Amino acid sequence: MSKPLSDHDRKKQISVRGLAGVENVTELKQSFNRHLHFTLVKDRNVATKRDYYFALANTVREHLIGRWIRTQQYYYEKDPKRVYYISLEFYMGRTLQNTMVNLALENACDEAMYQLGLDMEELEDMEEDAGLGNGGLGRLAGKNHRTIHKSYIQSVETNDRNSPFLFVFSPFPACFLDSMASLGLAAYGYGIRYEFGIFNQKIVNGWQVEEADDWLRFGNPWEKARPEYMRPVHFYGRTEHHPDGVKWVDTQVVLALPYDTPVPGYRNNVVNTMRLWSAKAPCEFNLKDFNVGGYIQAVLDRNLAENISRVLYPNDNFFEGKELRLKQEYFVVSATLQDIIRRFKVSKFGSREIARTDFSKLPDKVAIQLNDTHPAMAIPELMRVLVDEEKLSWEKAWDVCVRTCAYTNHTVLPEALERWPVDLFAHLLPRHLEIVYEINRRHLENVAAKFPGDSDRLRRMSLIEESGQKRINMAHLCIVGSHAVNGVAQIHSDILKATIFKDFYEMEPHKFQNKTNGITPRRWLVMCNPGLAEVIAERIGEDFIRDLDQLQTLRNYLNDEGFIRDIAKVKQENKLKFAVHLEEHYKVKINPNSMFDIQVKRIHEYKRQLLNCLHIITYYNRIKKEPNKHWTPRTVMIGGKAAPGYHTAKMIIRLITAIGEVINNDPVVGDRLKVIFLENYRVTLAERAIPAADLSEQISTAGTEASGTGNMKFMLNGALTIGTMDGANVEMAEEAGEDNFFIFGMRVDDVDALEKKGYHAQEYYNRLPELKQAIDQIAGGFFSPKQPELFKEIRHFKHSQPGNPKEWTKMVINNIAGCGKFSSDRTITQYAREIWGVEPTLEKLPAPDV
Repeated sequence: MSKPLSDHDRKKQISVRGLAGVENVTELKQSFNRHLHFTLVKDRNVATKRDYYFALANTVREHLIGRWIRTQQYYYEKDPKRVYYISLEFYMGRTLQNTMVNLALENACDEAMYQLGLDMEELEDMEEDAGLGNGGLGRLAGKNHRTIHKSYIQSVETNDRNSPFLFVFSPFPACFLDSMASLGLAAYGYGIRYEFGIFNQKIVNGWQVEEADDWLRFGNPWEKARPEYMRPVHFYGRTEHHPDGVKWVDTQVVLALPYDTPVPGYRNNVVNTMRLWSAKAPCEFNLKDFNVGGYIQAVLDRNLAENISRVLYPNDNFFEGKELRLKQEYFVVSATLQDIIRRFKVSKFGSREIARTDFSKLPDKVAIQLNDTHPAMAIPELMRVLVDEEKLSWEKAWDVCVRTCAYTNHTVLPEALERWPVDLFAHLLPRHLEIVYEINRRHLENVAAKFPGDSDRLRRMSLIEESGQKRINMAHLCIVGSHAVNGVAQIHSDILKATIFKDFYEMEPHKFQNKTNGITPRRWLVMCNPGLAEVIAERIGEDFIRDLDQLQTLRNYLNDEGFIRDIAKVKQENKLKFAVHLEEHYKVKINPNSMFDIQVKRIHEYKRQLLNCLHIITYYNRIKKEPNKHWTPRTVMIGGKAAPGYHTAKMIIRLITAIGEVINNDPVVGDRLKVIFLENYRVTLAERAIPAADLSEQISTAGTEASGTGNMKFMLNGALTIGTMDGANVEMAEEAGEDNFFIFGMRVDDVDALEKKGYHAQEYYNRLPELKQAIDQIAGGFFSPKQPELFKEIRHFKHSQPGNPKEWTKMVINNIAGCGKFSSDRTITQYAREIWGVEPTLEKLPAPDV
């Protein structure tokens, strides 16, 4: 049970968590009991913990509804420019605690639940992670790649709810939605309401096993279905060319049913909307097929239409075009654009009367951000609507389209960019193929005019790749059809301009920008590390929660003994709490005074978990060689999911667990070194692990990571980074000072030079005895005595010690103080001003009457 807070603790938590007034607590208790009885139809004799969670969620949701409606009324009254963020990736995590933080209800709800004899943490743990989206899980190669896709498709088509589906997450769109609301932007997130979330990872006998995450099986108290805004989405068919325009006819229709989720800003009474589309089959049946067999088949065929939102295709840094995936991408784009245009045309809240028909004004009222190439179909779809339905000339429609759309790139790997087969396009979206061809024809005319006689450049810049099977390069389409193109870290944006998009940069350099990613400090500090947030607030006030740049003033306390002691104390408390969690879930006794050395990210060769393994083995061998020497105790934790068909990644997980089995049971080593694989890494586990970390491993090969956001979360929570100069690490080192970072390895230029010279791993193996010993142990079966050959194939594929705790903590303070740049508020402010043409505001909306 939660313990009542002391008066001292209450005073400490007022600033960040909000005062728990007696009236608030009484009202919350009454609302809680009302929902338990009338919404859930339970009483305290039969209610379960999940019932109590739903009652609390509905109670908190009541405080959102008035603000949500009032926000939408305000937008319709003021008619601001609206921002539409289209993404096939939204990983929102849990909603309850984040909502309580943003509405300043956390203390009052804590007190209300305590008075009712309930444990708030237990109720929060009942919430399912809303894991929707795809952040890429690694390249699926060769036979295993094709096998997993085949079984995956079969499981979807047969609607096998027990099949292991692949989902991965990209957390920053969720952070972006939080920041858009907190900055008062009239913004909407659009995506797909997948029936299955990110797969649950189980470790069985050291191996990863996937289980489907049926996250909706108990219902979702935060969403609201909006059947009145259901939209038809068309597929297949053919085109007819008439004097008055082109018609797309004989199509098959799938209905898009929207589900709205409120996204509250931080204590500003703004509540924006995330709208996710669910596929529904239309109700019409062909009466001539209404014999028994035909009727049954017609009902069964409905499942095929609804498969569109059943599950997200594996997006694994290796593109393989599939019809269902293209259907998903067009489905979300078509439904969203219908919604955008409907909203553009009406002027007053709730009105269905068309009031605005001049589409030349669309870019003044609408900004569409394409998150990666997945929503690239927005460009030809918008052209189809403007030309075929609204009867604009091509030239006017193209001007509107380009000024409305912007594109964010997320990868420097050419093989990861989407390239759709022309044949598939022609079959599924015949009118859009005609539009893409026309876009390409005009685009190549412009290229030829600027670079006359350069036929090779024409080939490289074409939207249509002619070699082999003809394909449409969706990244090229995004660049040509957008007014702004951005990478997500400065080094990433520079690489784009110098390599895969070099021709386009030379053609239109004004389009290319950088927008370094950021994270929301509400979830990733106030919510997951309230102790640290309070220590900071005691020194500099609480305004840093909305203006993270204020953390720079913490450098004034670098020599403040009390502050240094408080920071170290919070870290130790977080470690003790996480150590209890680890012992409970992994049955390994953890030394909370050891260095918590954590690497959590998807398992992939370029993320270099293998390099971490080699270091662990080397450290282990050194302890074994000199057992009487003083060694800084270290608990190494590695977490992340491997794509189900990515054999090498799964072998890496098995190697990590095997190393742990040997080291954790070696009495000579004792508690000086422990190795734990964090099973089923997800947002909720990250919120426990990141505040406890001492050392953050960010060791990808330079030039391969676009940005990363986990690195920023560790930095904000007081972990020091050991890493390469890759992704956002470069800018993090600049902000914190390179003296407060553990930088190692080659820079991007060094990697390029080595590739040209030739990389020969055998040379390092022969030259470095400790490396040779570690690799020989892996290949020779030392870590797999029952299966000596298990890791033989892996053979073919440096840390500072905290000797002075005070100096280590000073480095921690410098890192926290340097985090201001990495707030998603800063990222969104730059998007707003430099791409979308809107101005953020910190002004509060008037509070709702109810």
